[in-house]
Amino acid sequence: MHNKTLVAVAVGLGLTTLSACGSSDTASGPDSKTVTLVSHNSWAVSKKVLKDFEKQSGYKVRVLEDGDAGQAVNKAILTKDNPQGDVFFGVDNTLLSRALDNGLFQPYTAKGLDKVGAPYQLDKDKHRVTPVDYGDICVNYDKAYFSEHKLTPPRSFADLAKPQYKNLLVTENAATSSPGLGFLLGSAATFGDHGWQDYWKKLKANGVKVVDGWDQAYYQEFSGSSEGKKAGGDRPLVVSYASSPPAEVIYAKKRPSTAPTGVATGTCFRQIEFAGLLGNARNPEGAKAFIDFLVSREFQEDMPLNMFVYPVLRGAEVPAEFTEYGPAAKDPGTMAPGKIAANRDQWVKSWTSLVLK
Repeated sequence: MHNKTLVAVAVGLGLTTLSACGSSDTASGPDSKTVTLVSHNSWAVSKKVLKDFEKQSGYKVRVLEDGDAGQAVNKAILTKDNPQGDVFFGVDNTLLSRALDNGLFQPYTAKGLDKVGAPYQLDKDKHRVTPVDYGDICVNYDKAYFSEHKLTPPRSFADLAKPQYKNLLVTENAATSSPGLGFLLGSAATFGDHGWQDYWKKLKANGVKVVDGWDQAYYQEFSGSSEGKKAGGDRPLVVSYASSPPAEVIYAKKRPSTAPTGVATGTCFRQIEFAGLLGNARNPEGAKAFIDFLVSREFQEDMPLNMFVYPVLRGAEVPAEFTEYGPAAKDPGTMAPGKIAANRDQWVKSWTSLVLK
């Protein structure tokens, strides 16, 4: 989930060549034993787990990683009549309606779907997409900064607009970033359809910094990440994920006893990711088998330490590092898919005028 940005759909958007990796570089044909997955560049799975699927199913997997989440969705829409692959992974609840309204997927009820938590099944009537994972977009804070300055970290959206946090927050552009959009939706869920605009006026007056995407915000601007420190990042507050603190621990050269970053749990917005069988897929049977695999216990338990997201399968075990350093938010902000669909584009347009101009 960490490395996903989105680009607005535009007529005439140029298509770039997808980068291919995986077990086979042979395009899948009608009788092929290759299934082609199209995804964002945060896709990851353990080699052993993927080989288990290939051995058990008889299909080889070809992966086309197409940049960030929104780019991948938009290109899939533009190429839906002649799709690049068979199955798509990575559309989330903030962009789900765009994919569904454009007829990107064909229905399929995955084997094992009955074991997936009901709150994640946002298309339960038609089964055009299958929930795979969830995570929480939240403000992260640099513990060392707040300790050094004897300052209490913010706990809520409202706190971020207070004078003591002036010039401390960096967020992603809601028009070009998945976490940036999630943070905007979280503020709308908190302050209402109209109140969120007044809130963002306060944030702007309080010196919020806006950058294009998560990579720049977290790795360059945020003082709490190891990369941010090296880059001279001076913002101790960043819009990221609840799973970012365990990532800081796991990837540290010398594992610390506690995470160097924390989560402002009152700023979280729940993000759910889905997979779907692409319309006009050349290998629909392979795609169905792969979607079944995505909700299998083996994949669901392998996923957290590869993509730093949480499993949707009931009973799937979560690594100890997650529960210790980055538990999921207990009461994250949410928004009904229909409300997101009805308001997203206008809210982003209003946000852009309000915050960036």
